[in-house]
Amino acid sequence: MSADKIGAQHRARKAVLYVRQSSAHQVQHNRESQILQYAMRDRLVQLGWSEIEVIDEDLGCSAAGGTTRAGFERMVAEVCLGKVGAVAAREVSRFARNSRDWQQLVEMCRVVDTLLVDQEAVYAPRQGNDRLLLGLKGSLNEYELDLLRQRSLSARYEKARRGELVVGAPVGFLKAGDRLEKDPDRRVQAAITLAIDKVAELGSVRQALLWFLEHKLDLPTRINGGPIEWRRPRYSTLHEFIANPAYGGAYAYGKTGVSVQYDGAGAKARARRKPRAEWLALQPGAHQGYVDWDRAEAIRKMVSENIPTSGARGAPKHGSALLSGLLRCCRCGRKLTVQYTGAKGQIPRYACVRGRLDYGEPNCIAFGGLRVDDVVEAALLRTILRKG
Repeated sequence: MSADKIGAQHRARKAVLYVRQSSAHQVQHNRESQILQYAMRDRLVQLGWSEIEVIDEDLGCSAAGGTTRAGFERMVAEVCLGKVGAVAAREVSRFARNSRDWQQLVEMCRVVDTLLVDQEAVYAPRQGNDRLLLGLKGSLNEYELDLLRQRSLSARYEKARRGELVVGAPVGFLKAGDRLEKDPDRRVQAAITLAIDKVAELGSVRQALLWFLEHKLDLPTRINGGPIEWRRPRYSTLHEFIANPAYGGAYAYGKTGVSVQYDGAGAKARARRKPRAEWLALQPGAHQGYVDWDRAEAIRKMVSENIPTSGARGAPKHGSALLSGLLRCCRCGRKLTVQYTGAKGQIPRYACVRGRLDYGEPNCIAFGGLRVDDVVEAALLRTILRKG
């Protein structure tokens, strides 16, 4: 019955074999799946196609809809142009695991009379029964993926609530099964202890950074989970020693979440920090820390209170400066900050100070803001009046 759906108009056009696996780990270790998918070429030959194009650009890409798949988009584009008589995959779930991509493919195949082929059957989207069956399969594929994800996350979260899920070890710790242990390197231990003590002594992470830079002392760091490296201190390195509960001997999980944002290129997932009340687990006393929990909390609270405008986050800011947040340094490319001087604090001044604040480097440039703002304001008014 499947062969009866294939007509001369289908064989006159080429067939496309779509090959996909969801992750790089599957691509490297599940070679048998690739072999079976590529073997679908023989089925297309048996069904009468001589021109067969294999699209395997999406090996390692998930079909859940969160990533851009160049191979799938190219396949749909060729279907829309009427160049394809059949699209094939070993299982239809290889095409898409979300309704948006799946329905788009089925609808385009219906419009241009393109068949869908898997290892079991040939589907003609122009036939009502086949279109119904394809719709059910697409819904089941999406549900199956969601069910597997929910089961995996539930098991992961339960393990985290017990304090047994250790994903990675911060600098100064080693992963030992389901818990953290202090790095046996005495130099690493001494450097981290000194950094925490110095922040507590000076009352500021930035002042501690300047002290380390003045004395030309390096701090341990780990790049992308690699080995310990000794580098010039940064503000973020010191702040991590204070903000991470692990250095106070506590187990914490769920400190960050993922928010999805959409733009012209598609969906992009970005990490965001959660308030402590939203963490999944926080268990003091889970392992030996570099300071006791009460002292770690006292230092963290002291550092957090150093922020003068903790209630405000980002622009817009108070002040009369016209170009706040818009100018960049011509030397280093960092954004210029605005400083207000004068007897009443109303005279703006643009300065590049991030190098000094973050790394202890000299300031790049600084200049008064009144004349700059006047020139920009005059040019803006001339443009508006000319267009008016």
